[in-house]
Amino acid sequence: MSTNTIDKPKKVTTATVRKMKAEGRKIAMLTAYDYTTARLVDAGGVDMILVGDSATNVMAGNETTLPMTLEEMIYHCRCVVRGVERALVVADMPFGSYQVSAEQGVANAIRVIKESGVQAVKMEGGREICPTVGRITAAGIPVCGHLGLTPQSVNQFGGYGVRAKDEAEAARLLGDAHALEEAGCFALVLEKIPAALAAKVASELSIPVIGIGAGAGVDGQVLVVTDMLGMNDGFRPKFLRLYADLAPVITSAIGRYCDDVREGAFPGPSEQY
Repeated sequence: MSTNTIDKPKKVTTATVRKMKAEGRKIAMLTAYDYTTARLVDAGGVDMILVGDSATNVMAGNETTLPMTLEEMIYHCRCVVRGVERALVVADMPFGSYQVSAEQGVANAIRVIKESGVQAVKMEGGREICPTVGRITAAGIPVCGHLGLTPQSVNQFGGYGVRAKDEAEAARLLGDAHALEEAGCFALVLEKIPAALAAKVASELSIPVIGIGAGAGVDGQVLVVTDMLGMNDGFRPKFLRLYADLAPVITSAIGRYCDDVREGAFPGPSEQY
């Protein structure tokens, strides 16, 4: 009998990321919305993959995340899960899928888990969603919270500016963070808030705090994959670091393909049967 085996990467779980925080190891998180990208992101070594409702911006061209439906989210999650071996996959709960009642939130979270295979869901909001968070976690579904700039509330905020800059809002955010932990969240995303406040939240909570535009004093970072790969021309917020500049590379490659086709240079003799 052969003793040669291929070691599969050890699956990241909610317990893994909590242990990472306890040991002071930073958590790397990116978005993915399709099978091909998910395979590459997972192979790159990220710990967590967020199937964000930002898919409706990146994949469908909508200006806000509000149009994302539950059915669309489940579809994107299925695609991502098929491409992932190691990372913990978290699905955004779309706007309107949990705000009406705790019962609605539980039912829809169960659908997402059962029909897509993700390991956890993410929800935006503070103390007002804690009863729903408690019910969902009681049903056995891990929940990641999201505070600060919450894109599903863009119309209420009136834009995408930095949140919690004044003392009153900062105090509310800190209280909300503690409430979400007490309600059962296994992790928390903080988006576009002052770095000092984010560091304070991370230091006071026992659960991992993942930042996006929240400074370096948190337990990990998340970015939209197409943003950090430079696939969105002109989108350059302060918190974004470009790790590639693929937009001109892709456009150039497609241009060369078009030239070859029009000139009869593709396919060549070695590319035919």
